[in-house]
Amino acid sequence: MTIRTAPRTLAAATAALLALGGLTACSEGRGADADPGRVDVVAAFYPLQFLAERIGGDAVTVTNLAKPGAEPHDLELNPAQVGQVSEAKLVVYLKGFQPAVDEAVDQNAGDRAFDVATVQPLRDAAASNHEHEGGEAAHEEESGGKDPHVWLDPTRLATIGDRLAERLGKADPDHAADYTARAEALHADLEKLDGEFAQGLKTCQRREIVTSHTAFGYLAERYHLEQVGITGLTPEAEPAPQRLAEVAKEAREHQATTIFFETLVSPKVAETVAREVGARTAVLDPIEGAPAEGDYLSAMRANLQTLRTALDCS
Repeated sequence: MTIRTAPRTLAAATAALLALGGLTACSEGRGADADPGRVDVVAAFYPLQFLAERIGGDAVTVTNLAKPGAEPHDLELNPAQVGQVSEAKLVVYLKGFQPAVDEAVDQNAGDRAFDVATVQPLRDAAASNHEHEGGEAAHEEESGGKDPHVWLDPTRLATIGDRLAERLGKADPDHAADYTARAEALHADLEKLDGEFAQGLKTCQRREIVTSHTAFGYLAERYHLEQVGITGLTPEAEPAPQRLAEVAKEAREHQATTIFFETLVSPKVAETVAREVGARTAVLDPIEGAPAEGDYLSAMRANLQTLRTALDCS
């Protein structure tokens, strides 16, 4: 009898240990200093973290699923992060941008998720790039792809913030008025930023921006610029030699003096085109990850100064 029951006893003990380990992982993911009096909010990547923190204030605890310095497109979730999604009072994400997050939300978050892509229609991927034949942007158009980089238009981000305040108010009615007030303050800050961009880019010698990937379609549309993307929406995509030649030709035609690359992606492709056309390179931050210093607003203002220099704006 002892021989028959020993495996069951061992199995039960093992299951208990695994359960304990799972609970520990989840609690470690939330943080030892998590405040039970605050609303747990999970943000899928930095711009959504920025919104949640500005609007939530001291009433929320915000966890960013994307680690600092990592490319959020390729995010893979560990068990602790899946636990965070399942336990959060609100999960803020952008459907279609991070497949691993989409899956975790579908399986664990249910009606506790807020998809910011539902606030305003997203641009078609190919519409975010200067028209050209073939290439990755054409493939994205055929596949019905959407450009997720909506946060690079401050006015769209402001509207998303307004809707986020409403969702936080439903999750935490006691602080609904505070969320609304903070969203209004943020909206004003973003409108001011929009005005700075509109004025700063109003009079420029050039209006074409050559970028390492097509992250800046919303910004270009808002401020009447023309984006020439070396690759499509996937930043790590290797452009074909034909595409590099096309971009170099367009850069020469538009007398581009600067080829832009990003903070989280290798500059090699941008450097190749820059050498080909005799241009310099500069960083234009898509703000997919947290800036090394400051926040979204300061990163956008740094982008504005970079654009003004590159485009010879007066």
